Amino acid sequence: MTGHLPVLFAALLLDRFIGDPDWLWRRISHPVVLFGHAIAWADRRFNRDTDGAAQRRRNGKIILIVLLTLTVLGGWALSAALARIGIIGLVLEVVVVAIFLAQKSLADHVSAVARGLRDDGLAGGRRAVAMIVGRDPETLDESGVARAAIESLAENFSDGVVAPAFWYAVLGLPGLMAYKMLNTADSMIGHLNERYREFGRAAAKLDDLANWPAARLAALLMVVAAWAAKDGVAMRRAANAALCDSGLHRSPNAGWPEAAMAGALNLALAGPRRYGGDLVMEARLHASGREMAGATEIDDGVKVFFRACDGLAVVTVMLAILS
Repeated sequence: MTGHLPVLFAALLLDRFIGDPDWLWRRISHPVVLFGHAIAWADRRFNRDTDGAAQRRRNGKIILIVLLTLTVLGGWALSAALARIGIIGLVLEVVVVAIFLAQKSLADHVSAVARGLRDDGLAGGRRAVAMIVGRDPETLDESGVARAAIESLAENFSDGVVAPAFWYAVLGLPGLMAYKMLNTADSMIGHLNERYREFGRAAAKLDDLANWPAARLAALLMVVAAWAAKDGVAMRRAANAALCDSGLHRSPNAGWPEAAMAGALNLALAGPRRYGGDLVMEARLHASGREMAGATEIDDGVKVFFRACDGLAVVTVMLAILS
């Protein structure tokens, strides 16, 4: 872990202030897009309608093992190759790690929802939020749009920032790339519907396990960020909401950062929502918080998010010094 921490700190800074170069990904495929192509091919080839539940479940496990094994081997080979070229390899590794982080891009997408609400009202907010959430945007009022953006920000702080940073710190490039492959698989096939309930079960379960430490660390960082971005009252609300309400979420992990964010902003998050026309009933997180939200609350959420990112960078430096 010790040797990875300085690289991780540099990558966090690079991703925070530079982010993903859109001009580059318009010309070549992002690595996560390539992961998605591999998963989509496996889905078409090995998740056949004619297969029974047991066969689909078995195929899903085998495919996941193969994809993760290939990804780990690829990460190991890349790490070994970069180590052979000295300082240039070190710089390139910083760039590679930054590519798999999502601080600036996540904040930019969420801030676009606030701009959409301010510039074009509800229609603008719905268009922007449709880019980052899976629920039906046409069913959302202004508060629903704002809350959806804030929930996405909190959940993806764990999945898109803390978790990849954690697994890189622990296992280097093989760990980072394996996590991103697994997380991509979960987002594509880890659904509880007829097609993926069995085929994607292994991906969903393993993703829950991989995100377990990151979700709790993300919540802790948000609790501290609530104090840095707001005050001690917000910090206590965030801590209380994370400890008391995180278990109300359908996910064993997403409830931790979402509840912490709800407390930090004093908003009631989650609750009933529609996906593909289906109503999904969920409990409110920090139910005593305000129901009304808008562009200002999104901006406040982004402030908390950035302070939490700062906290992650500080923790990385402290661990590097103490190691």
